[in-house]
Amino acid sequence: MSESLNDNFFETVPVFAHFEGVVDTANYKPLPDDWVLATADIVGSTKAIAAGRYKAVNMAGASVISALLNTVGKKDYPFVFGGDGALVALPASVAGQAREALAAVQAWVADDLQLNLRAALVPMSDIRAVGLDVRIARFGASPDVSYAMFAGGGASWAEAQMKAGKYAVEPAPSGTRPDLAGLSCRWNPIEARNGEIVSIIAVPGTPGASAQFRKLVSDIVAVAAEQSRGAHPLPADGPVIQFNTKGVDAEARATAPVGKRFARKIAIIAQIILIFVLDRLGLTAGGWDPKIYKREVAQNSDFRKFDDGLKMTIDIDPDRLRRIEKLLDDASTAGIGRYGLHRQDSALITCFVPTPMAHDHIHFIDGAAGGYAMAASNLKAKLS
Repeated sequence: MSESLNDNFFETVPVFAHFEGVVDTANYKPLPDDWVLATADIVGSTKAIAAGRYKAVNMAGASVISALLNTVGKKDYPFVFGGDGALVALPASVAGQAREALAAVQAWVADDLQLNLRAALVPMSDIRAVGLDVRIARFGASPDVSYAMFAGGGASWAEAQMKAGKYAVEPAPSGTRPDLAGLSCRWNPIEARNGEIVSIIAVPGTPGASAQFRKLVSDIVAVAAEQSRGAHPLPADGPVIQFNTKGVDAEARATAPVGKRFARKIAIIAQIILIFVLDRLGLTAGGWDPKIYKREVAQNSDFRKFDDGLKMTIDIDPDRLRRIEKLLDDASTAGIGRYGLHRQDSALITCFVPTPMAHDHIHFIDGAAGGYAMAASNLKAKLS
């Protein structure tokens, strides 16, 4: 495979349109041998969330994706958002740029969010050397956005290596800034409409139960599908646009250096006012229609994914949640899978919108009171 074709690997992966296809092994293709996994997460995220800093934790996790994709100048690489961290698969041709971006985003997270982000670059060759793999599928969340699904165990191994201090990327000096253009968190939390917002992580159990685990995932997805729109936490028309300035400071910190933050805040507030007025009056500006944009926010969001296991943040009613928990409990007893689950009353949206006029803006969904990080903590407690 030539370097050009190698770099464009993700574009060659067929898109499947129905999330049920996440369990079909035929939808997955192995990453090229010379690619790397850029992985990062917040150290002590559970304590930070307990202190009410869940928005900062989510912003830090999304900043990893924003910094890497902005730095390499291309959005069409496989990535997954994990709430308190992220994973991006990249070709060897941009590994040096990726290292610089990870170093810079660690410095920014420490300086501006007062959190500790660890990061690593793990070669695919080392993952395959231990008998694991990284296979990628491509789920079409909407006509404009597709998200990568990761299977094969290699992504989980890479994360474990990072947590053990291996393949570490050292932070850049304090004051170094990554390119976080397009990163924002302007939306208010989205209240549950069906019952509760539930963040679920389900991972395989015994190695010989892979077929049973795929059936477990299929059964969980089927129960969630009974809920309107697959238990999507956002309404079909998108979130309500409100005059909300709570996310202004975080966005200004992400997109402007210290000396230019006041001007950036004024610009962001002006945008918020304009969007609020356009939405209330049913107007458009320069071809930009807030009603279309809101619908795209819902369509383009990543509320369900597969990252060596099922991850979902869904709005589910009590009866269906009981059925999902029964499936998970039975699978745990049988050694088919293990799970962590966290309930909350709302969901949180963190956005990556490099070009506001385009339709391929990306929106990361998590529970608004800890979500995936708390579900992962629950899973870890069960495993130990």
